[in-house]
Amino acid sequence: MTTLVLIVHVLLGLALIGLVLIQHGKGADAGAAFGSGASGTVHGSRGPANTLQKVTGWMVVAFFGTSLLLAYVINSSQEPSSVVDSAPASEAGSQSGEVERTPSDVPADKPTDVPSPNSAAPSGQSEDGSTPSPSDVPGQ
Repeated sequence: MTTLVLIVHVLLGLALIGLVLIQHGKGADAGAAFGSGASGTVHGSRGPANTLQKVTGWMVVAFFGTSLLLAYVINSSQEPSSVVDSAPASEAGSQSGEVERTPSDVPADKPTDVPSPNSAAPSGQSEDGSTPSPSDVPGQ
């Protein structure tokens, strides 16, 4: 049933695109109003515009109906479920009541990318806390 409704829905959508593309805009009839040759045709100066507009309108109603029917069919064919219910439970956590910790949850003992507090003195001070003098500067 779902496949049939989906095929009809896609065909209606493609037909609607085609119908809209072959219709003339409102500005296209301005020349026919002044007798530019189209007034002697079978459909008159407007051509088959009224027929195309009616067919397009009914196809829009059918497209809307298949949209609603498709939503109903898809939602009624599946049983309601929750994302929480579909998540896998860990075996260790469910038996002992403890939460299993992954390596990303466990903090490292000592970070390797952070320097220790005594490794470098703040700018403007030497390691013993005194302000460097010109004689303390290396290379001079």
